[in-house]
Amino acid sequence: MLDSAQPDGAVGPVDLSNIDFDGLDGRISGCRLCQLATTRTRAVPGSGSRTAEVMFIGEGPGFHEDQQGKPFVGRAGQFLDQLIGLIGLNRGDVYITNVVKCRPPNNRDPLPHELAVCRPYLDRQIELIDPRVIVTLGRYSLGTFFPGDVISRVHGTIRSKDGRHFCAMFHPAAALHQERYRQLIIDDMKRLGEWLDVRAQEQAKLALEVLVDPSTPDRPHQSEQLALF
Repeated sequence: MLDSAQPDGAVGPVDLSNIDFDGLDGRISGCRLCQLATTRTRAVPGSGSRTAEVMFIGEGPGFHEDQQGKPFVGRAGQFLDQLIGLIGLNRGDVYITNVVKCRPPNNRDPLPHELAVCRPYLDRQIELIDPRVIVTLGRYSLGTFFPGDVISRVHGTIRSKDGRHFCAMFHPAAALHQERYRQLIIDDMKRLGEWLDVRAQEQAKLALEVLVDPSTPDRPHQSEQLALF
């Protein structure tokens, strides 16, 4: 439920539990549940495959995203496209969004009530897509799922929580400001690619076992529990 007690005077809670993807995008595009709606050019719901196995979640739209209504279309987005290519995918194969759907003025950090208002939108996107792994880009995305974690300590790891896998990475924009982050991000993306390859091999092996012996239970593999790099 969206919290109606926000400082912009939003009226009444909004239930997203039965809304489909098109309806959700429309709701986000017209959202006025916080003051970011008064300064944005366009809301940025997200883009990509609605059946993606990999979902990338950044912090919030920047200038170019605000103008085009699409996530990660600036320089950081160009780097993200290159990173996605490292794991044999392209932008159309994954889903990309942010924890807040409107650009904070002057690219400031999102405020707690802005994060809270947008959280149900993000949760519903995750429910609809049901990705194999969620890649958190930057500290605000990481903190959404793992409050108190420090990205410099956990980047490059893949962990399980509430039945989902999460991979923590630095935000691609970090590489634009400090070159030392570029190789760290590249290495972390390669680890993610290795994990996806292993998972694909496990699924193929299990499918073959079931084909050969239909009585083989469709059991989760040990790596479903935890994979650390």
